[in-house]
Amino acid sequence: MSTEQLHRIRLQVNGVAHEVEVPARRLLSDALRHDLGLTGTHVGCEHGVCGACTILVDGTPMRSCLMFAVSAADSELTTVEGLANADGTLGPVQQAFRECHGLQCGFCTPGFLTTITAGIKENPSPSEDEAREMIAGNLCRCTGYQNIVKAVCRAAELAATHSGEADQ
Repeated sequence: MSTEQLHRIRLQVNGVAHEVEVPARRLLSDALRHDLGLTGTHVGCEHGVCGACTILVDGTPMRSCLMFAVSAADSELTTVEGLANADGTLGPVQQAFRECHGLQCGFCTPGFLTTITAGIKENPSPSEDEAREMIAGNLCRCTGYQNIVKAVCRAAELAATHSGEADQ
């Protein structure tokens, strides 16, 4: 029986600090799902190709299936569970997906939502072509992408409105 050394790390996830003990090679996706019980982050391909496991690491979209949990220590992590508004209502990207029917089976949705959240911060008013470029690294087997592209544009509108309300 081998005893792998565990590393105590602090993960800041969706604004909440967590301390976990993980082996050096524990993937961040596994730490989120199995150690913290945050199952919204999906694991599809385990090779970084599909984008289902995308989370935000210090605001940047990252494939959590390609990152070790120890590498994420002391970073600010945002999963799909952290995208809702403070009052628990749907955030702008979530609301846009709902309005525009941007999901079908929902498996790829968490990765799209986090990717688009970061994309809209970088480009608050994307054209349809820019929306397609924004989501190019995420795969969906069900939707044909048309409604996801619509959702990106709608999310930008909602985010601008939401931002305008926050300024008042």
